[in-house]
Amino acid sequence: MPLDILKIRKDFPILSQQVYGKPLVYFDNAATTQKPLKVIDTISEAYKMYNSNIHRGVHHLSEKSSEAYENARAVVQKFINAKFSYEIIFTRGTTESINLVAFSFGERYIREGDEIILSTMEHHSNLVPWQMLCERKKAKLKVIPMNANGELILDEMDKLFTPKTKIVAVTHISNSLGTINPIKEIIKKAHDRKVPVLIDAAQSVQHTKIDVQDLDCDFFAFSGHKLYGPTGIGVLYGKEEYLNEIPPYQGGGDMIHHVTFEKTVYNKLPFKFEAGTANYIDAIGLAVAIDYLTTLGIYEIAMYEHELLQYAASKLQTIEDLIVYGNAKYKSSVFSFLLKGIHHYDTGMILDKLGIAVRTGSHCTQPVMDFLKIPGTVRASFAFYNTKEEIDVLYEGLLKVKQMMS
Repeated sequence: MPLDILKIRKDFPILSQQVYGKPLVYFDNAATTQKPLKVIDTISEAYKMYNSNIHRGVHHLSEKSSEAYENARAVVQKFINAKFSYEIIFTRGTTESINLVAFSFGERYIREGDEIILSTMEHHSNLVPWQMLCERKKAKLKVIPMNANGELILDEMDKLFTPKTKIVAVTHISNSLGTINPIKEIIKKAHDRKVPVLIDAAQSVQHTKIDVQDLDCDFFAFSGHKLYGPTGIGVLYGKEEYLNEIPPYQGGGDMIHHVTFEKTVYNKLPFKFEAGTANYIDAIGLAVAIDYLTTLGIYEIAMYEHELLQYAASKLQTIEDLIVYGNAKYKSSVFSFLLKGIHHYDTGMILDKLGIAVRTGSHCTQPVMDFLKIPGTVRASFAFYNTKEEIDVLYEGLLKVKQMMS
């Protein structure tokens, strides 16, 4: 059944406001998504009615809070089809999830001279932690190249593997180009050589159905705030065999089983990796966001967002001197571009005065911009609550930019 967009938009109160006297057009969804009332109300209700630290109290509020938190873990497990709920680790977001793996996997498995494979289009969050690991362990990064359309050259990837390769870490969907990478093929290439794989899914779980068992990835990271959930909450999925082997990322309360001054015995999964007071309220909010998306239908969302992308591409590319960056055959709802001779920042500033929110800059993918030989782009990223009429507003806005800057 097609999505009822007008009804859906009523679930997102922020979208009904005006900016500089113009109706808000929010096209910065790849940076963060807006939150439905159900998520906002659930967070408020939790603070008002049963806020209490989890796992540590025998009183009613603590038990209710703990139950809601662990239910959220089960919701995430079902959402990505993890085999066990204890393979779901709550973190602050994709960045912390990747840092956890880079540190803990690195401590256990990486030695001097070992190699780590990334791709050219990685977000800094899936680049810098591995660089830090390589500096610490005297290991080496290798990079899968991409072509002019923004597609990874997998034949070249095959040449990067050696007996020293210890892990592959690659984005599912590029946040700056919208490219959907063939991660199942990438995972198979790595597993054929007995190399584990981490998937940065910050830009994919909100757009496409995920089944980590079918993908057979070893680690999988995503953020709540890009999934119509709260900020400050994210997920790391890891296969049990690796989570049991690697050491904890942080020490503190809840991640311990027994502590003396001589030795600490760590807690069982998943608590081994959840040191301190967890962000339990926002985990509960994340579960509500996932339920909201599931009710709408991930397939229906994907179809509608693809329709928006196709409409934007056909409409906006009629503008003279508009240059598109990211022309992969398989793309998510990201449209990155420049107006020839006009700085991306100037374009973004003028659009803002017209009520249109887009992202400008390198999008935390400076190596991508270096490859394209540009300082940055304007990025319009679409969500299921956006409309074709809003894309028409963007079109008129860009004509206004050209007029003002000519």
